Amino acid sequence: MPASTTPIPLIARDHLFGNPTKAGGQISPDGKWLSWLAPLEGVLNVWMAPVEEPASGKAMTTASERPIQQYFWAPDSKSLLYIQDKGGDENFLLYGVDIATGKERTLTDFENTRVDIIGTSETIRDRILIGLNNRDARFHDAYLLDLNSGDLALVQQNDAYAGFMADDNLDLRLAVAPNAAGGMDFFPIVDGAIAEEPSDSTDLADSLTTQPAGLTTDGSIMYWIDSRGRNTAALFAQDAQTGERTLIAQNEKADIGGVMGHPKTGEVQAYSFTYLTAEWTATDPDIGASLDWLGKQLEGDFGVSSRTEDDQTWIVWNDPLTAPAQTFIYDRNAETLAEFYTGRPELVGAPLQPMQTLELKARDGLTLPSYLTVPGDAEGPVPMVLLVHGGPWARDEYGFNSHHQWLANRGYAVLSVNFRGSTGFGKDFISAADLEWGKKMHDDLIDAVRWAVEEGIAQEDKIAIMGGSYGGYATLAGLTFTPEVFACGVDIVGPSNLETLLATIPPYWEPMIAQFHERMGNPATPEGLAMLKERSPLNSAGNIVRPLLIGQGANDPRVNQAESDQIVGAMKDAGIPVTYVLFPDEGHGFANPANNIAFNAVTENFLAEWLGGRSEPIGDTVKGSTADLVEGAEHVKGLKEAMAS
Repeated sequence: MPASTTPIPLIARDHLFGNPTKAGGQISPDGKWLSWLAPLEGVLNVWMAPVEEPASGKAMTTASERPIQQYFWAPDSKSLLYIQDKGGDENFLLYGVDIATGKERTLTDFENTRVDIIGTSETIRDRILIGLNNRDARFHDAYLLDLNSGDLALVQQNDAYAGFMADDNLDLRLAVAPNAAGGMDFFPIVDGAIAEEPSDSTDLADSLTTQPAGLTTDGSIMYWIDSRGRNTAALFAQDAQTGERTLIAQNEKADIGGVMGHPKTGEVQAYSFTYLTAEWTATDPDIGASLDWLGKQLEGDFGVSSRTEDDQTWIVWNDPLTAPAQTFIYDRNAETLAEFYTGRPELVGAPLQPMQTLELKARDGLTLPSYLTVPGDAEGPVPMVLLVHGGPWARDEYGFNSHHQWLANRGYAVLSVNFRGSTGFGKDFISAADLEWGKKMHDDLIDAVRWAVEEGIAQEDKIAIMGGSYGGYATLAGLTFTPEVFACGVDIVGPSNLETLLATIPPYWEPMIAQFHERMGNPATPEGLAMLKERSPLNSAGNIVRPLLIGQGANDPRVNQAESDQIVGAMKDAGIPVTYVLFPDEGHGFANPANNIAFNAVTENFLAEWLGGRSEPIGDTVKGSTADLVEGAEHVKGLKEAMAS
């Protein structure tokens, strides 16, 4: 590609990472109301408007300190519900807003409690089933919540189970408990009594790829996403009376990932799988006709985010890939598509770059589905950022990615790799990562880097590694275990010590601890403890020879602040430069846009210092956030000056 004679304009950080104009569009089940998230005095809140007058929206919530990120309609369309934590502590409480009166209240008013939604009903529309761990932080008791009165009634005390599944009558039908094999046991529940023996079980290999996927409204069919006896997870329908299973869908390369069920009957109407890109297949002809019609109207990727109970109106999102995402109101009867909103209209006309799909090969022959975005003016090798996803039991996907666009706009190739252990590609792909933290999982990333260099995409001496959570661990592993490969690293809420990580998991994760031990290493055995020590970057911190930037939330319940404090302390003791930014009001990631923008301002100037790409000046972003610059302002271009101004 020839180099452009005119520099590509910088895309402003706040256009990519600031508050969207609107997001999370939904329609009420009765079809009378539109809802969405939008800023109120700079903080995302829930808004609502009549379907006939979408421009007359009003804010229904008054969050002022932390953005609301998850909300949903009550089944009876009388209230809007949302969950919210405090400062990123992930103790999510449930709140409700009566749409007639505007009255807002806390529906689970408890301290140090995390709510789970167990089930909602098509026929009992004023109540839902929730789980609360206010009695024992490890386990969620099941309660019936009256959404209008706020009354809570205990349904099932829980002293052993990781979760429950309910039917449309809001009766518990299945309890799930971990087993000694590292998998799960599924116990039927009849008339409130939990069976003594499980009806189904998984071992470690199937634990992340097999689970019930819901019941039909009449309770006659239970759907399963199931990998037992196969590699990729398929979709099955099981007769609740006879136990007979019928295969509905399967794919050789990818697990069945998404299901559309009829709003009233719960019967599966379409399913999806995502290998490199997402693909939907309808089992219902009418749904198929609607998806086909939408496919002809929209460019790029699209999906259905909300449906009315009569299934005549859908809220449809569209990702054009190189333009900002849009959301539409689709009238299925009239076959009309009305624009609801553009999430980030400031990106219209911005120089967004296409994402490429790749199949890379690991050194042992394993195929690694990956994604690459290159600068629009790239000619020959350029600096590169290896952007590593968290989890690690998660995955990267195809589509608009704000970090890919931001970094490509700054002059970097951006490579995201689904390394072994990533989900969605079958259980064998996940199991290939068992006990391979810092080893074969890391080798996959190094093999991807070598590919990018050999293909003339990346400059070998100007490659950064960056990521959050497990991606932060991968960054620390990269700078300690392969210290000469990367020019610098950016670690966001990444664990540095696997021993202390496992010792400080949230209490409600304790039912899963056996699986962590089987996949990471068991500290209760000499071999497991030795492995965890060996794979912990903290114990090799003296190997670091390249610049490191760390971002951490002080309230992170998953990766405690001590994980960052420990490695920063070790680097200081060894005289190794490090830059450390701590956010006192954040948790596992940075939800407040001002904090996110501030850290990204530091990041892009850090990368500019060590890779030579472009950057927007830091300006007053850090001062305008809650950031505590603990260490190392001198290692980031312009940071000392920005803090002093």
